[in-house]
Amino acid sequence: MQGNKDMGSMDRWRVRAALYLREWPRRHGRTVHDQVIRGASYGVGSGAVSLLIVWQNHH
Repeated sequence: MQGNKDMGSMDRWRVRAALYLREWPRRHGRTVHDQVIRGASYGVGSGAVSLLIVWQNHH
């Protein structure tokens, strides 16, 4: 029923992505969710430091 080659490659891509995300904790010692939160906290901290530097230079 699925005659479109692009659809088949998209399904394979999804399967590979799902396997990659399932293997993440074993390779990196933490879950993808933990990694996203860690990255967000670094981003917020970096933004706060940048804001302080700009504020200090302004006043």
